[in-house]
Amino acid sequence: MLSQLPGSPGDRVVDLGELQKRVPALSTAPRVTRIFAENIVRAALRAPDSSRPSSVAEATEAVAALVAAGPSGEPVEFDLWPTRLVLQDHSGIPVLADLAALRSQVAAAGGDAAAVRPALPVDLVVDHSIEAHRSGNDAALDRNMDREFALNDERYRFLRWAEGAVPGLRIVPPGGGIVHQMHLEHLAAVVLHDQSGILAPDTVLGTDSHTPMINALGVLGWGVGGVEASSAMFGHPVSVRSQPVIALRLTGAPRPGIMSTDIALTLAQFLRERGVVGTIIEFVGTGIRALSVEDRSTIANMAPEYGCLAAYFPVDDAVLRYLTATGRSASHVRTVADYTRYQRLFDDGETMPSLSGYTDVWSFDLAAVRGSTAGPRRPQDRLHFAEVPRSFQQSRQARAERSAGADRTHPHEGAIAIAAITSCTNTANPRLMIAAGLVARNAVRRGLSVPDWVKTSLAPGSRRVTDYLAAADLLEPLARLGFDVVGYGCTTCIGNSGPLHDTVEEWVAAGAGTAAVLSGNRNFEGRIHPAISGAYLMSPPMVVAYALAGTVLIDVERDPLGHDPSGEPVHLADLWPPEEELTASVSSAVAHLSGQSRDVFRGDARWNAIKAPPGDCYDWPANSSYLMPSPLVSPDGYGGYGDVTDARVLVFAADSTTTDHISPAGRIAPDSEAGRYLLDLGVPAAEFNSYGCRRGNHHVLVRGTFANVKFRNRLTPDRAGGWTRLASSGETVTVYRAAQAYAAAGVPVIVLAGRDYGMGSSRDWAAKGPRLLGVRAVLATSFERIHRSNLIGVGIVPLQFLDGDDPDRLGLIGTESFTVRGIDAAEPLSKVSVSATDAVGGVKRWQMLVRIDTSAELRCVRQGGFLSVLARELTPDSTEAED
Repeated sequence: MLSQLPGSPGDRVVDLGELQKRVPALSTAPRVTRIFAENIVRAALRAPDSSRPSSVAEATEAVAALVAAGPSGEPVEFDLWPTRLVLQDHSGIPVLADLAALRSQVAAAGGDAAAVRPALPVDLVVDHSIEAHRSGNDAALDRNMDREFALNDERYRFLRWAEGAVPGLRIVPPGGGIVHQMHLEHLAAVVLHDQSGILAPDTVLGTDSHTPMINALGVLGWGVGGVEASSAMFGHPVSVRSQPVIALRLTGAPRPGIMSTDIALTLAQFLRERGVVGTIIEFVGTGIRALSVEDRSTIANMAPEYGCLAAYFPVDDAVLRYLTATGRSASHVRTVADYTRYQRLFDDGETMPSLSGYTDVWSFDLAAVRGSTAGPRRPQDRLHFAEVPRSFQQSRQARAERSAGADRTHPHEGAIAIAAITSCTNTANPRLMIAAGLVARNAVRRGLSVPDWVKTSLAPGSRRVTDYLAAADLLEPLARLGFDVVGYGCTTCIGNSGPLHDTVEEWVAAGAGTAAVLSGNRNFEGRIHPAISGAYLMSPPMVVAYALAGTVLIDVERDPLGHDPSGEPVHLADLWPPEEELTASVSSAVAHLSGQSRDVFRGDARWNAIKAPPGDCYDWPANSSYLMPSPLVSPDGYGGYGDVTDARVLVFAADSTTTDHISPAGRIAPDSEAGRYLLDLGVPAAEFNSYGCRRGNHHVLVRGTFANVKFRNRLTPDRAGGWTRLASSGETVTVYRAAQAYAAAGVPVIVLAGRDYGMGSSRDWAAKGPRLLGVRAVLATSFERIHRSNLIGVGIVPLQFLDGDDPDRLGLIGTESFTVRGIDAAEPLSKVSVSATDAVGGVKRWQMLVRIDTSAELRCVRQGGFLSVLARELTPDSTEAED
């Protein structure tokens, strides 16, 4: 099955043409299925028992089953062996901390700590720690980076240790750019040699849910939680239940003035309405030609918002040109072209693939897309700009009905507190960024300015962005409007927005509802800033337009954005660049960068001045408030798998509860459980940093679980934040205190939830936190993919209501006592019996689906989660738990 790649005698490949002779249906299979097929056979060829005649035959049978499952959509189970991992620091540092904890355990048991090492290449990009603390001036970037290094000194010393002590790990230091743009421009290979030297498709897992952005390059990758990433890092395959592959046929071309952001937001609505959770979207059709690679990256980035695993674009001539333009070598680009053509993974723009191998085929007309925004709380809630004022007012009205005190008549209601050009979704795209610069230039020429209550910021995805903005003479007009560069990283989009202007804080304190506009990909409640009432996603030029207006309570396409010095109204149409000018400006600005590449692993003087601690084992600092070995890394396991008797509901979560609600990444309030813990350690509030940066300290994160100030527990409907009601007394206490009380009384706890539980970021602490609070099971109407996997990864059982059932239809109010029978004997996707007993002895009974989808997942959850499994495997003399 191995062949030499024609024209490259030194390169061996799994020959999909030869495999197709054995599995003829592979000829009409989707490209992603061909990639999976290659992976299955290559794993068999390099396995220790690959000399067995039956090994390749078994792999061929697995491929045949996978291909046959495609049109029917009936899933089959197989193992995927990724070729790489990519991490960002919020989720990546805990992964490396788990590695360090395992090394400490191995060394203490007399083993070789250095043997605990990655089994595949790992890249980590430090991009989530920069905060837009200072903004609106040319010193903002340096001041914010100085602050970043001061607050994160201990975390960065740990990374410097890992950089030297962990083979196969590369780190992009702070100030380089956002992980996904770094991935596009520098890290992704598209085709590469695996650990055994076989040339293969680049398949990647990332600890950021927006990893599918790399699908724009024809790289198959998606987001996973940190626990699953740790498992893959140590050489475990990812247990995959095959996804239905839907062909999305793109037709037409975007109309003048339509941005790729508009397309991505429209697709988020289009696909969410059709339901694509548990699928892969593969783009086909002539419309692909109308999209640049950067446009495709904007679209693919939002795959998590669509709900699908990946949003795959094929390799074509545009991808080859992009690889050349971003500094990949000519020989490498030739290899990519030769390999993908030979394996029939290349899109030549002429041969339409057969659509018979897809589970379904849908069409999407690019010409039908209109200017769009999304908000005020979810990325899929797309709006036309004229609908924004009403959406904000309705949101405020709903909030006022839930809690008294919201003054919807405040004179500054709807003021824009934050206007941020941020996030890899859009800042990786020259057309979007040049358009923003041209709108800013035209506004400056008309004498417009941004109202002083608006906090403006520009956080480019890489240094390449500021290079071409400077080449187009557009950095200066952006800065004139307050859009100075505040950092190269994920700032506002992850909640690192920094403080609001004092006047806005006063308005909020007085009851005003304020808004944020940003070119990001997520706007969940409490994510952008806890004081913001609603956030709207949009393209960078529209961020500039709204910043000029200073309010969301206008129709930005019709009403004036401001008045020039002569008193004449200035409208959006007066500032928007003609299509010809935009196209010419983009071409001119990026042309001189073609072929250039930076050394993104070098870092600046601040990074290189950090002294790396020596040794194979990390010397954990005593009394650290940032880093300590996790109690989850233990061969002793969870000890909690099995039936649940007389459990109480710790929290009753509503529909669309996100991982931001469960485990916030942003500001730590001094009066929160985590804040009080840090104050007791002697950490001043000014140095709390964020929950995201504290993920190496489980004491902080467990106290921060369900602590998002916008989270609403249905057990305490009148009180937002991390509160719950104790079943024994009816007292309202923090979730953390309730969990302690239940544990002391020996009472198991569960989470009761609605639809789309765990949607949003691939945040493993949204599972680790509940695990450390003692949660045994989560009973939800439906789960988002990554969060379901994370729950299993820490040993929590996900149970899903059967079709037609949900907590409300069953009349559950969350104060009942719950018993789950049948977990001990459960198989993948089997059913268990659940009962709920109310305060007067009334009993409701029903069945639920065990959302443990594969046999590998079942083994994992029975043994207490991935980290327990790894600890058993790697620690000498540890005894593996029985199945």
